[in-house]
Amino acid sequence: MRAGIEVNPRDDDVGPLLNWRVLDETAELPAIVLGTSSDRIGTPSGRAVYATASKDLERWTGLPVAPYAGITYSGFDHAFDPIGGLVVRFDGFSTTHLYDGDNTHHLLSVGLGNGMSVGVLYVGQDEEDYWGLTFGTSFAFEPWASQ
Repeated sequence: MRAGIEVNPRDDDVGPLLNWRVLDETAELPAIVLGTSSDRIGTPSGRAVYATASKDLERWTGLPVAPYAGITYSGFDHAFDPIGGLVVRFDGFSTTHLYDGDNTHHLLSVGLGNGMSVGVLYVGQDEEDYWGLTFGTSFAFEPWASQ
C-alpha cells in the first residue's frame, strides 16, 4: 500500500493518491494494482479510481520494458475508460508512455536517490502541446515493523 497527497497547483487541486498492490508480480503473472488519483490531465475536477495489471518483460524479451493495461473510472466524466502504458528503463533514466483513456502523455524521469525523482512531461491534448516538470518523493513508513 502506498498513500500520499497529490498536488496540482495549476488546477488548485489537492487530493489523496493511493495505490494498493493486490497481487505482487511473479515470474509468470502480472502485478495487480488498485488506486485513486486526480482525474486525467485536462479535467478541471474529479477523482479517478483504477485497476491495472503490469508485467516486467525483461526476463522474457531481454528488453527493459514493462507494459500495463487496465480500466479507470473518471469522476469527471462519470464513465469507464481503458488505460495503458509502457515503462522503458535505461541507465538511471526511465520513460513512461501513458494513455489515460483520452490522451497520450510521455514522461522522462531520473531518480535522484533517497526516493526522489524529477522529470519532464509532455502532454498532447486536444491538438495542443503542453510541457511540464515533475517532482516525486517517497518516505519510509512502516508502522507494523518490529522495533
